[in-house]
Amino acid sequence: MSFEALLFDLDDTLYPSTTGIWQAIGVRMDEFIVTNLGIDKQNVQQLRDNLWHEYGTTLRGLKIRYDIDELEFLDYVHDIPIENYLRNDEMLMRTLGLYDERKVIFTNANQGHAKRVIAALGLDGTFEQIIDILQISPYCKPFPEAYARAQELAQIQNPGECIVIDDAPRNLETAHRLGYFTIQVGTETRSPYADAAIFSLYDLLDVLPVTRGGQGQAG
Repeated sequence: MSFEALLFDLDDTLYPSTTGIWQAIGVRMDEFIVTNLGIDKQNVQQLRDNLWHEYGTTLRGLKIRYDIDELEFLDYVHDIPIENYLRNDEMLMRTLGLYDERKVIFTNANQGHAKRVIAALGLDGTFEQIIDILQISPYCKPFPEAYARAQELAQIQNPGECIVIDDAPRNLETAHRLGYFTIQVGTETRSPYADAAIFSLYDLLDVLPVTRGGQGQAG
């Protein structure tokens, strides 16, 4: 199958989940909730779990239930020293550079965080577009409405000619049901809704060979 665009998740996809970035963001989320909503620290994790399962993200749940300021939340939780966790990744740069097709970031984070991650990895200029949580509001991944908005923003006419690359099985499930070719990152045991699975993006060539003329082929 030839394809026209690659839609990449950001966190735990462009880089390994072992970096500690998500854990650092989680600490900031806890602090925000305790400070701004007056919820006991011992109850925060259960609240976050509930919001994640019901609303897709902690942010969306906090907005719906508590009407928090989304920008304030995003700025606070992403205020971590990215440079302490990531560095230029020349191997990743070379791997992604093999594909001439459009490359788009599609994330539940915000633009600022995405740009900082991309810069820290040395990937400036790799992605033609960043679609973030605020652009797909009031929805988020894994909801189909978020994908519909992303398709509109990325001017995707046919999901069947595009590939979604993500670490989260529930995001891949939605993408798969919408007709995308799906690649799961972070595991070699793919979920039922992933068409392929790789341990890291270094292995992308194993499931997405580059063909003559720059048109990749999935399979």
